[in-house]
Amino acid sequence: MVVYFLHYCSMEKLQNITLRHYLIQDEKCIGILYYPHKVIQALVKELPGVKWSEKHQVTYVKNTEENLSAIFKKFRGVAWVNCRYFDKNKSVNIAGNGNGDISWAENRVLKEGWKGCPKEYLQKLQIKRYSQSTIRTYVNCFERFINHYNSRKVNTLNENDIRDYLSVLVEKGSSNSYINQAVNAIKFYFEIVLDMPNRYYDIERPRKEHKLPKVISKEEALAIIKHTNNIKHKCIVSLLYSAGLRRSELINLKITDIDSKRMLIRVEGAKGNKDRLTLLGQSMLEDLRAYFREWRPREWLFESPDGRQYSATSVEKIVKRAAGKAGVKKNVTPHMLRHSFATHLLENGNDLRVIQTLLGHNSLKTTEIYTHVAINTFDKVKNLLDL
Repeated sequence: MVVYFLHYCSMEKLQNITLRHYLIQDEKCIGILYYPHKVIQALVKELPGVKWSEKHQVTYVKNTEENLSAIFKKFRGVAWVNCRYFDKNKSVNIAGNGNGDISWAENRVLKEGWKGCPKEYLQKLQIKRYSQSTIRTYVNCFERFINHYNSRKVNTLNENDIRDYLSVLVEKGSSNSYINQAVNAIKFYFEIVLDMPNRYYDIERPRKEHKLPKVISKEEALAIIKHTNNIKHKCIVSLLYSAGLRRSELINLKITDIDSKRMLIRVEGAKGNKDRLTLLGQSMLEDLRAYFREWRPREWLFESPDGRQYSATSVEKIVKRAAGKAGVKKNVTPHMLRHSFATHLLENGNDLRVIQTLLGHNSLKTTEIYTHVAINTFDKVKNLLDL
C-alpha cells in the first residue's frame, strides 16, 4: 500500500482523499473519493477538467500524469492522498509458469451469438506465460461473464454488475472455488489488461474451501504405473508420483533437467516462477534411459509425435487410462499422484520441511495439510470399538 502523507497545515483535522481507477465512457479516469468538506470540495472543483459521474457517483478527472501531479500539488499541506487502490506497484497477478499457449482459444469456432475473449485479454495471458489450464479457466470464466451481459459492452460493466453476476452463480449452486476463479478472471481484465490495479479490490469472495487432498495408497500407485501402455507412459506416471511433479512441471521438463550424476531433477520456472530440485530414483533413471533409447526426444523430455511439447490433456488421459486398467476405483488425476508422493514420504518418517522443499511450497503451512491424511497420524489412536 502506498499512502502519501502530506503535512497538516492550518486545519483542525487533517482531511483525506482516496484515488481509485475508473473506466468512464471507455476512458481511464482517476476517481476522487472524499467525505464532504468545504475546503476539499472547493479544491476538487479547481482540478483541470474535473467532472461528476452520476452512474458511478464519483468525482473524476482523466487519468494522466499531469492530472495525477495536479492532485498531489493541490492537496499538499491540506490532505493526505490515499493511493492504496491506485498504486501500480501492487499487482494482483504475477507471471505464470506455463508456455502462454493461447492457440486453443484463437483456433476455436464460437457458436453463433457467443462473444469471445477480447484479443488483448488473450495476449496478456500469453505474455504472462500462464499455463494452458489457467488460460482455459480464465477464458471460460470471463466469456461466461461477458455473455451474461451479452447486449452490453464489457467496459460499461461495473461493481454492481459483477456482484449481480456472482449472485447468479451462487443461486445456480456454483462452488466457492469456481466463484473465486470467476472473480480472478474478471479482475484480470480490468486490473491487468486495462492496467487499472486494484480496480475491484473490494469485490467480495466466498470463503475458501478447506478440503483435504485426495490420495491413493502406495500399492495403488505402483499398480497404475504397472498398467501403463508403454515405456513413455510409464515414465510419465512414474515421474508424477516419484518426484511429486505438477502436470505443468512434467511437460515443461527438458532432457537437460535430468541430472544423473547427482540423482536429481531440476524443475525450472515452477509455480511462482521458482526453480527447485526434486528426487530421481535409480529405477526411474533406468526407465528414462530405456525410454530415451526408444523414443529419442530432441528438446522436451516428453514430446508429441511431431516434436512439440507434450500436452497436459494427454498426461491426464494416460493417468486415467492406467488407473482404470489397474482397477483403481477412485478418480485418479495427475495432481493426486503429487499428493500421494507427499503423503507417502510423510508416512515413511521424512521431515516435513524436506517435503516442503521437494514440493516447492512457500509456506510450511501448505505442506502441513498432508499430516491430516497421513496414516501414521492416526496409528497410535485406538478406535473406541476396539478398546
